[in-house]
Amino acid sequence: MELIEINNCYKTYGNGVTAIADLNLSIKKGEFVFLIGASGSGKSTLIKMLYREEKPTKGSVIVGGINVAKLRNAKVYKLRRKLGIVFQDFKLLPKLNVYENVAFALESIGTNKEDTRKKVLRALEKVDLKDKVRSFPNQLSGGEQQRVCIARAIVNNPKVLICDEPTGNLDPKISKEIVDILNKINKESKTTIIMATHDKDIVNKMKKRVILLGGGVLKDDCEKGSYKINESI
Repeated sequence: MELIEINNCYKTYGNGVTAIADLNLSIKKGEFVFLIGASGSGKSTLIKMLYREEKPTKGSVIVGGINVAKLRNAKVYKLRRKLGIVFQDFKLLPKLNVYENVAFALESIGTNKEDTRKKVLRALEKVDLKDKVRSFPNQLSGGEQQRVCIARAIVNNPKVLICDEPTGNLDPKISKEIVDILNKINKESKTTIIMATHDKDIVNKMKKRVILLGGGVLKDDCEKGSYKINESI
């Protein structure tokens, strides 16, 4: 089943720069996909189109049956309820503790307190952070903060988990722990995971599907791929 379909997609910015050019791509339910490419390859633009930070100039981007290109601003929340998003720079709320940061995603959509409690504790258990529920972000290591972000992203059981350089600020040992958690979520919950990364070692070790972009164009798509970027692309 195709969960994400990108057809004849272009994205040209106001300054005339074309970030994505005639991209065709499909991702099935339950896949774990690495998105790689040199700086300026179009990775960030593609990621932003998936959660409707950007709209395609031409073509279609369909996520969970929703055509991002035709989605009105007032309806963006419907798309994002199907998604979990993990950023490189965490984006935790500093004045809220771990429990409150994860719960915030549910409270904002009106989930009752008891359901919120159950879901938050379940999500924190999946990332091995149940013992940190009352800690604040500044009391956590970088790896622990990123695990809170993952818990926040999966607390509502999204169909797709989008990870934008989630290990970019972490050392190799912690990066491996983070990817192991993502892999476990993918296997146990059948959550589709799309991870943009520059981490060569992780990509080569995991042997997942690897999509390579270069100049906004699909350069390679390998089922059990490795990290291979020609920086001149």
